[in-house]
Amino acid sequence: MAMNVKKRPGKVKKSLISLGVFAIATCSVYFPLHRIGYLPPLADLWDILCLNGCTDEDYTSITARSFLNYDKSIVQILGTDKIDKNKSSILVEKSKYRLTFFYDKKPIKSYPVVFGSNPVGDKLKAGDKRTPEGKFKIKDLYPHAAWSKFIWLDYPTKSSWRKHFQAKREGKINWHDSIGSEIGIHGTPDDSSIKKKSNWTLGCVSLKNKDVDELYQFVQKGTEVEIIP
Repeated sequence: MAMNVKKRPGKVKKSLISLGVFAIATCSVYFPLHRIGYLPPLADLWDILCLNGCTDEDYTSITARSFLNYDKSIVQILGTDKIDKNKSSILVEKSKYRLTFFYDKKPIKSYPVVFGSNPVGDKLKAGDKRTPEGKFKIKDLYPHAAWSKFIWLDYPTKSSWRKHFQAKREGKINWHDSIGSEIGIHGTPDDSSIKKKSNWTLGCVSLKNKDVDELYQFVQKGTEVEIIP
């Protein structure tokens, strides 16, 4: 019995060392793959694998066909430039080439927009030139030398990752494809692309510089953005 007791600490030490080596090796592989878009954040894995249960996206829509109040400024419509940005939200309708600014859940003003040069369908991987669909939030926003302003979205979300892996399982994309990133709403160096509905981006939503300049004033980090087909 005494001999067994003496051996046990050695076995525990070896097990801990093996576990530590395994953890280091896993991290050395995981984090580089995460940085280049092949694996999701560890904190999101539980939800991406639907271990908490998954729910389908419930998309919003508005019935108007035209561009709501496009000839007026948001300040004119609301009667003030002092608003609670926590009440702001954005809806993008790809089939209607339209972005609508909402305030307090009411549509306020619509803008003409264009999308990725492969506009039909949801974004599934980097380089497919599609604009992603679903519910997002503004991750950051800042001035941009070429596009006036850049409103950065939090793509890929947990839902984006689920669709990405499902597409791999179904053979729609290759297993070595990454999910992509850097999706946002920005201006354009050439307004004619908006007038002609000429989709030209790599997946972002583009609108006229004067329009993104206005929209930029009424949104913030965390503002909800929904993109529907």
